Amino acid sequence: MRAYERLLNYVKINTESAEGTGTSPSTACQWDLARLLEKELQEMGLQDVRISQYGVVTAVLPATPGHENAPALGFIAHMDTAPAFSGKDVQPLLHENYGGGDIALPNGGIVIRPAQFPELERMTGRTLITANGSTLLGADDKAGIAEIMTLCEELIAENLPHGKLCVAFTPDEEIGEGADHFDVPGFGAKYAYTLDGDLEGGIEYENFNAASAKIEITGVSVHPGSAKDTMENSLLIAMELNAKLPADAIPARTAGYEGFFHLDEMCGDTASCKMAYIIRDHDMEKFEAKKALIEDAVRAVQEAHPKAEIRLNLRDSYYNMSGQLKDCMHLIDNARKAAEQAGLTPVTVPIRGGTDGARLSFMGLPCPNLGTGGFNFHGPYECVSVEGMDSVVAMLKHLVSLYM
Repeated sequence: MRAYERLLNYVKINTESAEGTGTSPSTACQWDLARLLEKELQEMGLQDVRISQYGVVTAVLPATPGHENAPALGFIAHMDTAPAFSGKDVQPLLHENYGGGDIALPNGGIVIRPAQFPELERMTGRTLITANGSTLLGADDKAGIAEIMTLCEELIAENLPHGKLCVAFTPDEEIGEGADHFDVPGFGAKYAYTLDGDLEGGIEYENFNAASAKIEITGVSVHPGSAKDTMENSLLIAMELNAKLPADAIPARTAGYEGFFHLDEMCGDTASCKMAYIIRDHDMEKFEAKKALIEDAVRAVQEAHPKAEIRLNLRDSYYNMSGQLKDCMHLIDNARKAAEQAGLTPVTVPIRGGTDGARLSFMGLPCPNLGTGGFNFHGPYECVSVEGMDSVVAMLKHLVSLYM
């Protein structure tokens, strides 16, 4: 079975995660995919197939005879889809022999345009997979799952030599909890790769330092006709607070190594308001300065509105893994070689986000990230190519051979 065929099955299973549920997985629907993967791994012949009480699926493909001393290599992908856009009732569509130009999806008036998404320019002649416009596709990260499963299947079917391979599929990566219950010693790998990037050939080992800032504002709500010197409108206070952050340090105006403040959510009324930011920067000093800046902004606005109450919950999420990988650069070098052997051009760029691999690298499992063949993740414009997924599987097979 080709990787894209597996993807078509996996995306139909709703695995949308959710913050604040207090459970792992955060949503019960993630168990549906976990159990399917458990069954497929068992049928494929992998060993030690299990699902932990926290929904982490793991399995082992033992080394072929004569390669037992090769370093154990891990491949990891996540099962959940981002809660930012619906992942329920996904209807994948195939666009064969894409001829260029706009792709109009049947629902929601969604059009994927090369002018807006230049990645399409390199897709001419390929078979593309999208959703129908009413949901995301879920290639992030079910494409990664499909590629790992296909890798295992082809290694077995083609009787290809390899060292010990360890496989894991995690829940809740999209809400920053994918590695919360990951048993690194029990996993058994010396090194690993997450399959959670975008276009094929992507090799990533630098990522953002990340924090979340949740702000609750309690104002003073009175009748507007008698509000003079009394009312404290929480929404206006929120706007004042946001205005104290640099206007250019937002996702839409930054790229590469530039960090940002992203106002991800804001809701409320005159009486009370909630704001949720994510804070990102590759450089640790700049990251700490950004956190200090939002603390200063909260403090200043609170002083200006003593009758209101402003509460800040600032929490680190993950850190840049580059420092953890500096002594394991063979992981990057071999990934580049494997990409070239698969006919791909390796591209190394800093991740403007994070992966399970970032946290796992700090937990003692060096774990850079590889592309899956998709792009435009987390929304209705999401797309992946059949040929890109095939190339990723070929790259993984070469990568495995480099560690024997």
